[in-house]
Amino acid sequence: MKLIILDRDGVINVDSSDYIKSEMEWEPIPGSLEAIGRLCLNGFRVVVATNQAGLSLGIMTIEDLIRIHQKMYTQLAKFRGTIEAVFFCPHSPEEDCECRKPKPGLLNEVSRRLRTPLENAILVGDKLSDVKAAAAVNCKSVLVRTGHGQQHVDAGEIPENIPVYANLSEFVDELLTEQQ
Repeated sequence: MKLIILDRDGVINVDSSDYIKSEMEWEPIPGSLEAIGRLCLNGFRVVVATNQAGLSLGIMTIEDLIRIHQKMYTQLAKFRGTIEAVFFCPHSPEEDCECRKPKPGLLNEVSRRLRTPLENAILVGDKLSDVKAAAAVNCKSVLVRTGHGQQHVDAGEIPENIPVYANLSEFVDELLTEQQ
């Protein structure tokens, strides 16, 4: 099985320091939805694993999150793409839960629910926490420069063995070229 795990904010959609709290604030990064569509058309399963502290902080509701994801699904369908499932951590960093990346709980849940080991999966993220979570479960990871990615690259925080791409579309282009 070819599984791609995507972080959401900063990978699929434009991120905000004030959180993405409503469907009006959710805007895809140019090329990201098309890239997910290409993954799906080439036999990849795609899921999302995302930290959503806005829920715990009370600045958004689960209904808001559902509406955001409905907008994402609707726009993604235009490119014949689907996201099989969205796994999210609703906790703030201060709650020190096991599901908030960089801890492995969210990715362990992906593995458990999909009944698949993650050794051959790839997590695409824009934060060091994504890279660390993937490493904790033996999952491959790549970093995109969108969202917070460029800041981590500039700070020299990304291990040399982690591939870095301009954006999700560039990663998918290279992945699909390698698959041929």
